Amino acid sequence: MDGDRSEEHHHDIEIEGHHGFERKISGILDDGSVGFRQPLLARNRKNTTSQIAIVGANSCPIESLDYEIFENDFFKQDWRSRKKIEILQYTFLKWALAFLIGLATGVVGFLNNLAVENIAGFKLLLTGNLMLKEKYFQAFFAFAGCNLILATAAASLCAFIAPAAAGSGIPEVKAYLNGIDAYSILAPSTLFVKIFGSIFGVAAGFVVGKEGPMVHTGACIANLLGQGGSRKYRLTWKWLRFFKNDRDRRDLITCGAAAGVAAAFRAPVGGVLFALEEAASWWRNSLLWRTFFTTAVVAVVLRSLIELCRSGRCGLFGKGGLIMFDVNSGPVLYSTPDLLAVVFLGVVGGVLGSLYNYLVDKVLRTYSLINERGPRFKIMLVMAVSVLSSCCAFGLPWLTHCTPCPIGIGEGKCPSVGRSSIYKSFQCPPNHYNDLSSLLLNTNDDAIRNLFTSRSENEFHISTLAIFFVAVYFLGIITYGIAIPSGLFIPVILAGASYGRLVGRLLGPLSQLDVGLFSLLGAASFLGGTMRMTVSLCVILLELTNNLLMLPLVMLVLLISKTVADCFNRGVYDQIVTMKGLPYMEDHAEPYMRNLVAKDVVSGSLISFSRVEKVGVIWQALKMTRHNGFPVIDEPPFTEDYELCGIALRSHLLVLLQGKRFSKQRTTYGSQILRSCKARDFGKAGLGKGLKIEDLDLSDEEMEMYVDLHPITNTSPYTVLETLSLAKAAILFRQLGLRHLCVVPKTPGRPPIVGILTRHDFMPEHVLGLYPHIDPLK
Repeated sequence: MDGDRSEEHHHDIEIEGHHGFERKISGILDDGSVGFRQPLLARNRKNTTSQIAIVGANSCPIESLDYEIFENDFFKQDWRSRKKIEILQYTFLKWALAFLIGLATGVVGFLNNLAVENIAGFKLLLTGNLMLKEKYFQAFFAFAGCNLILATAAASLCAFIAPAAAGSGIPEVKAYLNGIDAYSILAPSTLFVKIFGSIFGVAAGFVVGKEGPMVHTGACIANLLGQGGSRKYRLTWKWLRFFKNDRDRRDLITCGAAAGVAAAFRAPVGGVLFALEEAASWWRNSLLWRTFFTTAVVAVVLRSLIELCRSGRCGLFGKGGLIMFDVNSGPVLYSTPDLLAVVFLGVVGGVLGSLYNYLVDKVLRTYSLINERGPRFKIMLVMAVSVLSSCCAFGLPWLTHCTPCPIGIGEGKCPSVGRSSIYKSFQCPPNHYNDLSSLLLNTNDDAIRNLFTSRSENEFHISTLAIFFVAVYFLGIITYGIAIPSGLFIPVILAGASYGRLVGRLLGPLSQLDVGLFSLLGAASFLGGTMRMTVSLCVILLELTNNLLMLPLVMLVLLISKTVADCFNRGVYDQIVTMKGLPYMEDHAEPYMRNLVAKDVVSGSLISFSRVEKVGVIWQALKMTRHNGFPVIDEPPFTEDYELCGIALRSHLLVLLQGKRFSKQRTTYGSQILRSCKARDFGKAGLGKGLKIEDLDLSDEEMEMYVDLHPITNTSPYTVLETLSLAKAAILFRQLGLRHLCVVPKTPGRPPIVGILTRHDFMPEHVLGLYPHIDPLK
């Protein structure tokens, strides 16, 4: 929606019409709909494109995307005139772009891990060497200082260059694929900050992951390639003119989101299923093939690049985040008591996961009050959380006792001086190690590996697991929402893995399952309780751990945790989408919509144009409104009676007016316009670079001339009767990926169109605002 919709005032102007009924602008609404009784969102609510802001923050224009094929005369002429070579070129380009998306995302994912492992490894080696020399205060200041510098760098990038790069990015990608165009979330500057901000943020020791940002990164890469590059940075390719539409870009961004998951977890099939289950709102078989091809390219690229690093030419990068967590050390045998333990893990994981979502919601709303005050406050908040995280990571290991090294480990392996090991000396004497420091003073990927791997059941004390669980649970909550790129996968996996291993230790001899397998099941229960995904999470975890024998237990724990958590609240990404005020169309209709019909939410005046309209009338309507769709009416003498010709888009009207192909007489001359214009002239520009009403320069004489709108009019719009159930209209609107849905009268003798439904007309805030007496649950 447009930010102007939440203002207190309305604009009412009269426009003289040629076809017998008055056209009145009542309220400035998006997409061509009309404000009939009150703004569509409550007046104290605004939309925002910032990842870390919520409803009530500074508003930005948010519009819908045209995923429907706009079948006007230019489109039909273009398809009829295409040669076989052009059709083959279009098909080839779709697969070539899928390949490039996979290649670029795989390379970025590898370099991301390479940078994190080396930066964080240098920091941890410096800290460890100072600890071995018993320079504890110097070690703390070196550790906290490095974290603070990295955190400030990540926050500065987000605060000053691309605020939209902060946060996970998955809710915004999900909203985009639903049809919501939030400006700048896929911009090149956002891509730049997402990559480097994620590297600095993860290396700074925050309890955050790079998996969510990788999904956003893949989507940004796909958007950049799909729109032919960036005009702003002079990176454009003219041969991508076929993709100057929202529909093809949506498919490419779906491939990019799947590639991001595949690059983050090295899980190609899991990436496809993630895009299908969580990200995409529309799916078809051809898109499935291209998405699968893209993730396969990512997997091949990652494997090839990792092989290059096995020779030691990649610095400290070795067994980093891209290496599978090996938990298949022993056979998976389980009995009835083990299944009861798995059920318990699922139930508790669902409860704790829903509590996690609730607390994240409260923290985001609190942080928004700080983030709204400007970039300096964003950076100060990041610095405060960084100092707190450093104090916890360095201070908590002092609470645990030193443990003697296991017998048979071998000399030099315990305690380890290196970066990645389960046996960290910290403050312990020779032949002893501090188990909590191996979890806290380590990269998040290595901490997960230590929890998933079971060299010995007694490697981690019960008190260590309890302290670590509480620490990462609450640090993950207070970290998400600050102005850095941050994902939720890793914090949730860390908390779940520590909780699962803790349960495995408490059960002891009562269960046949290994503590490492309990750790995996705990991570699955937390992921199910927070993300509310099942199939994709199951496959991601199995690809991550390379253990298909765990499939039945992982399926069971995910189903239970999701079912339990659904009793309390929604998934974390769904909560964030709602929190930001994004007009997301759910895959189901609300119960109260069955008590209403389409005409109940579109009653009122409507702006429409004649097939041959005066230029001044169009210019005034475009200037005084922000509508993006206008009904076009056929009328005498061109037809016997008033008829709905179709819908004309605002962007197409602007192009037509800029071309100044006008006539002094009120006659049809669409064939002349077709000969003088090309379909690519009406292609959608990327990143808001399209024409605006301020760009038009029309003289008074031209204002009195006429323009034929038929060539740019979609003559086959989707229409429904005014008596159609609002629930059916909502399902139709979402499943077809519409932006405008025309409502026509049921009885003759009335104007040919009653109104236009847009996604905002289906929002609960709008419907329940019109009919406050309706019970939302019935």
